[in-house]
Amino acid sequence: MANGVIAVYGATGYTGTLVAHELRRRGLDCVLAGRDAGKLARLADSLGGDVPTHAVELEDRDGLRHLFGDCAVVVDCAGPFMRYGEPIVRAAIETGSHYVDTTGEQPWIDLLHRRWDDAARAAEVAVVPAAGFDYVPGDLIAHLAARGLEPLRELTIAYATRDVRPTRGTTRTALEQARDGGLVYDDGDWRPAPLRTPRARFRFPDPVGWQPVMRYPSGEVAMVPRHVRTRRLTTLMTVETLVGSAAAAPLVPLLIPAFTLALRTPLGSLLHAAVDRLPEGPSEQQRQAARFTVVAVAQGEDGRSRAGVVRGSDVYGLTAVTVVESAVRMLAPEFAGVGVHAPASAFDPASFLDALADAGISWELDPA
Repeated sequence: MANGVIAVYGATGYTGTLVAHELRRRGLDCVLAGRDAGKLARLADSLGGDVPTHAVELEDRDGLRHLFGDCAVVVDCAGPFMRYGEPIVRAAIETGSHYVDTTGEQPWIDLLHRRWDDAARAAEVAVVPAAGFDYVPGDLIAHLAARGLEPLRELTIAYATRDVRPTRGTTRTALEQARDGGLVYDDGDWRPAPLRTPRARFRFPDPVGWQPVMRYPSGEVAMVPRHVRTRRLTTLMTVETLVGSAAAAPLVPLLIPAFTLALRTPLGSLLHAAVDRLPEGPSEQQRQAARFTVVAVAQGEDGRSRAGVVRGSDVYGLTAVTVVESAVRMLAPEFAGVGVHAPASAFDPASFLDALADAGISWELDPA
C-alpha cells in the first residue's frame, strides 16, 4: 500500500464525509480538516475516534501550510471552489503536496489551468481538479474513444442520468453555471457559450435510447482539449436530467436564455437563499437508486469514429471512490505528474476505470 497522509479539507460537508468514510474503509492515513472543530470531532467519532482533526480558517495562510506540511496529498471538498478554492490549492503547492478536488465548476477548472500550472510545475506537484463524478467518467472515456483517431473533427460527450437527487452544493453550482453560461470549445479554441441552446436528440445505448438533449457547460470543455487533439468538443445532457421531465423538452430551448438572464438579477440571490433550505443531500437509499450513462463519440478527420460508454450508479458515492483512488495513485512511488492535469492526463484512463469495477462501474469501447 502507498504511504503518506491525505488531508481532507471540507471533510464535514456532504461529499467530504463520504470521502472520509472511503479513506477509512481503505485503511489510509488521513487528517480531517475544516473550519468547525466540533463538527470535525463528531465526524472523527463516527469513524472510530482515532482519526486526527485540524480546524483552520481559509484566511489563515500559515495555518493551512502547517496543516498540509506533513501531507502528501490534499483533497479539497469545500465548494463553491471559485469562492473558496484558491487558499487551499495555494497552500498545497507551497507545501509540496499533490492536490485533488471534487469540483463540478467549469470556471474553476479553467482558472487552475491558466493561473496555477506554472506554480505547480515549479513545486513538482500535480493539481487534478474535477476528480469526482463530474467529470471523471466523461474525461476518461473521451480520452480512450479518441486514442488512435486524432486529430479529431469532433468529440461529443453526452450524459444521461436517472433519479439523481442533487446536494445543496450541486444545486448551487448548477445555478452558477446557468448564470455564467460557461465556455464552448469550437474551431480549436475556447469562447463564451451562446445564450441560445439548439434543440437536439442523442442516441444513448439501450435501454436509454434516443433522448432530447441540450448543451451543458461541463468540466470536460475545460479539460479534454488539453489532452485530446480535437477541432470541436460538444457536451450534452438529457433534458430530463436538467429539468426533471422529458415532457418539458420542447420548451427548454426557449426558456434557457430568459432563465440565464434572470439569474443575473436579484432573482439569482433569492434562488441561492432558497437552496439553503433544501436537504443537505440524498439519503443512502436515494443515492443507490440513481443511474447514469456517459457516452463519448470521437470522429476523426479521416472519417473513422469510435464510441465509448461508462455506466454506473450512486454518483456521490462514486465521487468519494474516484477522489480517493486519485489520491492513492498520487501516493504511488511511480507517479510523476506535475502541473495541472485532467484525470485522464494524470492517470492511465483504462486502469482507472477498471479500478472502479467494485463501485459498480462498467465501461466499453466500440472498435474504430
